[in-house]
Amino acid sequence: MNNLPPDDELPGASAGATAAQFEAHTRALKAELTRLQRELDDLKHGFNATQAADLLEANENLVLAALQAEAIAESATLTLDELARNSQRDPLTGTPNRGLMNDRLDSAITLARRRGTHIAVLFVDLDYFKPINDTLGHPVGDAVLCQVARRLESVVRDSDTVSRYGGDEFLVLLAEVNQASDAAQIAAKMLASLGEPCHVGDLLLRLSASIGISLFPQDGEDVATLIDRADVAMYRAKREGGGCFDFHREDIARAVGLEARVGPVQPLPISHREFVLAEREMHVRNLREANENLTLALLAAQALDEQADQMRSQQIRFLAMVAENLRKPLQPIRTAAEMLSRAPNDEALRARLPAIIKRQVRRMSRLVDDLVAAGPPGAADVMCELRRIDLMAVLGEASDQARRALDGRRQRLVTSWPADLPPVRGQAVRLIGIIARLLENASSHSADGSEIRLSVDIVDGWAHITVSDDGAGIAADALPAIFAAAASSVPSARRSGMALHRLRDLVEAQGGSLCASSAGPGLGSRFSISLPQDAQVVDEANG
Repeated sequence: MNNLPPDDELPGASAGATAAQFEAHTRALKAELTRLQRELDDLKHGFNATQAADLLEANENLVLAALQAEAIAESATLTLDELARNSQRDPLTGTPNRGLMNDRLDSAITLARRRGTHIAVLFVDLDYFKPINDTLGHPVGDAVLCQVARRLESVVRDSDTVSRYGGDEFLVLLAEVNQASDAAQIAAKMLASLGEPCHVGDLLLRLSASIGISLFPQDGEDVATLIDRADVAMYRAKREGGGCFDFHREDIARAVGLEARVGPVQPLPISHREFVLAEREMHVRNLREANENLTLALLAAQALDEQADQMRSQQIRFLAMVAENLRKPLQPIRTAAEMLSRAPNDEALRARLPAIIKRQVRRMSRLVDDLVAAGPPGAADVMCELRRIDLMAVLGEASDQARRALDGRRQRLVTSWPADLPPVRGQAVRLIGIIARLLENASSHSADGSEIRLSVDIVDGWAHITVSDDGAGIAADALPAIFAAAASSVPSARRSGMALHRLRDLVEAQGGSLCASSAGPGLGSRFSISLPQDAQVVDEANG
């Protein structure tokens, strides 16, 4: 295992040859300088103009030669330093070679002897490295050796040294240890680090090593003895199956407790085919998962599409029902119009027909309200174009629509709002209907001769329209569900032919809100509509 290369292949031999070449070149430059000096001395005798020119040229050559010699000397120094460094390093792993390691061992022994301290030498030999070289090739083996060097360096201190001793062998110097167990801990860390999976290209290898340990001064007091005895301990660990460490002295091994050492594990390199199969299996697993997610997304999309189809069908049926029901009040209106055209001078007929038309218009209005209440969710949002509304006019029209219901029960409508009501954003026709339905709702759940109140407050750019009464009120347990779609079973939840949740939908479609409150049964109710003021008016007020 400890074969050395021939002397002529050592890096030191190449460095010596290069140094000899530089020395010969330097001698030649010195000879040239000597010749120029002699010529200069000759010129001192018989000096004339021609000789002066020759002297100047010779002086220039002398200066150039001196500069060139200085540059060559500096380059030679740098090159020699680099060669010296390279001659002390392993060309593959970059770790100190045998020569430098021996120097550091010798220095460490001298220092430990002077201080009375201990050092440890660890001889590390990879297990089953030859099959890696033989089956996977030397490039893979070289990459493995480089990774081994880095892993060994990662578990020692900066003051320690890791050296490639030869082939798959490494020598480690622990420059100062207090006791044998310190070296045992470092050896265990090395085995654990080497046991981590080793990736080389697309290969995954598992490594192990056998480590022998010798101590100074217990096992020897010179470099050769310490290395030899660490080597002997390493072979003992290898005979025990590898993947472990041992000390040269058995008494030290027993004191440290080798039963706790890392057990032997034979490394099993994974072949390229096995690695590709593993990657392919992972790829198939990822594809299967992606396919499952895609299938779930497709099923969800199909469910949404079916739901959309059902909604479209429901809307079509709803619109067909609207068209069919609107024909009924339109027919008397059409008949009245024909009668007016046939008998334009019949005063009695002219007096009767407006009442018929008004009655049918009211019937149509109520019918539309009922259709909206019975329509599909979102029907309130259809054709809801928001515009600037004159709130004063809306309140007056809504009061007029509800007047018949209030008069029928001899109820009094009390109104309260600022004289300069600002405009709001919404849909006038719908807002009139909503307020009128809330007034009728309050009327139907209040006693005859009672008072119904309609008020408006403007707060922070919002108009709060409130309809309140002193009637039946709403129980506390029923109040949270008053706007629920299924609240028709709750008393007072469905009033004036339109479910309250539909009224709320109509308000929200205009960017507002509808809320209800009550102190309890028999204590009346309050329904409040909140709508935003027109943005232009708010900006002017803020400006």
